Amino acid sequence: MDPIHLLVTLDGRYLPQLRVLLTSLAVNDPGVAVELYLMHRSLTPEELGQAGGLCARFGWGLHPVEVDGALFAGAPVTRQYPQEMYYRLLAPHLLPREVRRVVYLDPDILVINPLRPLWEIDLKGRIFAAAAHTGTTELANSVNRVRLGTDHDYYNSGVLLMDLEAGRRHIVPEEVFVYSAEHSKELLLPDQDLLNALYGDEVLPLDDAVWNYDARNYKTYLLRSAGVCDVDWVMAHTVLLHFCGKAKPWKKGYVHRFGLLYKHYMRLAARA
Repeated sequence: MDPIHLLVTLDGRYLPQLRVLLTSLAVNDPGVAVELYLMHRSLTPEELGQAGGLCARFGWGLHPVEVDGALFAGAPVTRQYPQEMYYRLLAPHLLPREVRRVVYLDPDILVINPLRPLWEIDLKGRIFAAAAHTGTTELANSVNRVRLGTDHDYYNSGVLLMDLEAGRRHIVPEEVFVYSAEHSKELLLPDQDLLNALYGDEVLPLDDAVWNYDARNYKTYLLRSAGVCDVDWVMAHTVLLHFCGKAKPWKKGYVHRFGLLYKHYMRLAARA
């Protein structure tokens, strides 16, 4: 069975979360083969060694991809949204050409069921597959359509299945740079806005309750499903539990329902 090609982009601050993400994948998709592409611009040899040691423990391959930081020098960045977040859009041009498909995951995610069904989705000619959190905040979805001049849902860029060959044909780096520069004051979530504004029509929609569950919004998922998507349903069916937003379960004061589950995987990662 072919390995899943997994892409993560981060700086050194998110290495602990990467360990938790990879541990959750190993636990909940036992025996899965993974080739991890770790895209960065500033990780030290020691930090890469930590990631490599964890991958070796699981029998996975690690492929560091160092990106020239000057590539996105003009892109809007903040402490919360660092330069690394843009790399996913240019992944088709930054990853080795022999890599044809990749699953991108934000590091603040838990994998709680097997990931391979996502890997095997038929993209039907699209560049991306992604989920929109439309049921949790339809007003925001509508506002984003007006703000970006689009007519599709506002897709979350934290989970992406990517056809890299299609991306190499259709994603033009200069278009990303120009749009970013011209709209720098309008980009609220820059990487996500760029995905939606430039390539939203190339996205195959996914069910967010399965593939990009917003861990802040348990009650909303429960209500919109008429009580079906309770905790037992999530544990049995949700694959990717995404800890979106500024509040994070590894920080003090996290109050949302799945914080304890995240702390459980933190302990497993520490043991690994």
